[in-house]
Amino acid sequence: MLEALTGTGLAGAAGLNAYIPLLAIGLLDRYTSLITLPPSWKWLSNGWVLIILAALLAIEVVADKVPVLDSANDVVQTVVRPTAGGLAFGAGSASETVTVSDPASFFHSQQWVPIAVGILMALGVHGVKATARPVINTFTLGFGAPIVSTAEDATSATLSVVAIIIPLLVLAFVIFFAWFAWWVLTRRRRARSRTAQQAI
Repeated sequence: MLEALTGTGLAGAAGLNAYIPLLAIGLLDRYTSLITLPPSWKWLSNGWVLIILAALLAIEVVADKVPVLDSANDVVQTVVRPTAGGLAFGAGSASETVTVSDPASFFHSQQWVPIAVGILMALGVHGVKATARPVINTFTLGFGAPIVSTAEDATSATLSVVAIIIPLLVLAFVIFFAWFAWWVLTRRRRARSRTAQQAI
């Protein structure tokens, strides 16, 4: 159960920002005892991998805060974020953490399952983010992009650490995300019906 929540939190974080959860996993494994990656995932804490992830994160942080560029970035990230989510879920659910002492019993026979689940979860979060951003940019005339992007980055970082240290709190994120997805879709539907009525 806790392995699934850890993986869920990390995949959700990757849906907001692809590189933060991978960087968090790698750094926490390399420099702390909060997470211990299994041998097959140790490459995430390699120094060169961490440098590359940090560089990609810097590019993502800047690109995601500029209106119009953020939407173009979301198109590119449609492939990157789900891939990162699959990797984060796979690594997180297979790792020993402060709350998980026997991760081997989780998905032990079918190692592709957690990666597939992570891909789908990150894709769902990314889809809501990519749908919400143009709506937010329109309502705020673009001024909301850097604020919302910063909030997304902070949420991704917090969720990554929480998923490793207190995975039960990930449930709160899941509930909030379900509400937010409903809110975004409702807003979009209303905007479309308003546009359709004005065209008549």
